[in-house]
Amino acid sequence: MSAYWIVRVAVRDAEKLGAYAPLAAATVETYGGKYLARGGAHESTEGTDYPRNVIVEWPDLATAQKAYHSPEYAKAKEVLADGADRLFVIVEGLEG
Repeated sequence: MSAYWIVRVAVRDAEKLGAYAPLAAATVETYGGKYLARGGAHESTEGTDYPRNVIVEWPDLATAQKAYHSPEYAKAKEVLADGADRLFVIVEGLEG
């Protein structure tokens, strides 16, 4: 059953985000994720607006968790540091 990273982002430092992005993308590729949304137009209809939204699909919850907790992604998070405010959730999809 698929799982997803759903990330809402408010960029504080574009340079840090720029250094983080290729590291995060490499992690997604290494662990078999697929970007479904990465920025782009959006409409926030409730709650706080985060101007950047990212959705990554994973083969299953275990892989999504493994990628998030991987050394590769730890490096990406270290590079980003305080460069963005984020809401980050890993969620299991529905059986289909």
